Amino acid sequence: MTTPDSVTTPQPATATTGAAPAAGPGRLGSLGPLGLVLAGGVSVQFGGALAVTLMPRAGALGVVALRLLVAAVVLLLVCRPRLRGHSRTDWGTVVVFGITMAAMNGLFYQAVARIPLGPAVTLEVLGPLALSVLASRRAINVVWAALALTGVFLLGGGGFDGLDPVGAAFALGAGAMWAAYIVFSARTGRRFPQADGLALAMAVGAVLFLPLGIAESGAKLADPVTLGLGAAVALLSSVLPYTLELLALRRLPASTFAILMSLEPAIAATAGFLLLEQALTAPEAAAIALVIAASMGAVRTQVSRGKTKGLEAAGPES
Repeated sequence: MTTPDSVTTPQPATATTGAAPAAGPGRLGSLGPLGLVLAGGVSVQFGGALAVTLMPRAGALGVVALRLLVAAVVLLLVCRPRLRGHSRTDWGTVVVFGITMAAMNGLFYQAVARIPLGPAVTLEVLGPLALSVLASRRAINVVWAALALTGVFLLGGGGFDGLDPVGAAFALGAGAMWAAYIVFSARTGRRFPQADGLALAMAVGAVLFLPLGIAESGAKLADPVTLGLGAAVALLSSVLPYTLELLALRRLPASTFAILMSLEPAIAATAGFLLLEQALTAPEAAAIALVIAASMGAVRTQVSRGKTKGLEAAGPES
């Protein structure tokens, strides 16, 4: 599988594609790629905290099923994607993207059911960091990835010996799926206008995961309070962040985007400090600084590369 090093904005569809979602490039796209990633990360952390409180009511698999189902319904209603006019490759990309999202969510929620959220996110982010090294064609991006990895390791306390090995394995598996999610989100964004491909992929993931959620939780999923909390989790953890990330991947190489994903543990730790009054130790503060520095360096490298290419394309007469 070839990982793309750059992502281009897809051409507008010639046929009617339904109403454009509120997350269209002209609105949320004005945040800039770093702003999109940050906004998505903050949304995910609030959604993750809410999902943890929902697990005793619906179980880990039930929460994932609700999250995917509600997100799919919302995106399908907002985007109203075309079902005709797509190639077999287009549909194959959407199906794999949907399977990847379902697996990523399922594995991660199995992890946080066994180990604390912080270490789970820290282990999970190793997947995007590995992708950044494999996808990058520039040595400087390897440096930024190494710097981010150092920060992530410090944020995890320097070791994970006390963790449940099964939970840690689920978190690492979720990280592998996260790396695949980045690749197929970029491919889907190139093949479908707006968030149409995301809506279709979310529907695929929901159909695949719903039987698992019903098997674990059954009638508990129909409880009004559970449904309401599940809808909130879906909006915060799926609809908003996945749309923001899809837009960001249209403007950033996969390698740079993967490094930016290392901000997730830092956002989680910062949110814990600000909202839950969880004090940050000196190593944790240093870890956050390293991760932020690596992410800023990756973005600056990409911006400089884009300017250089623009000057080369303009020629000596510009």
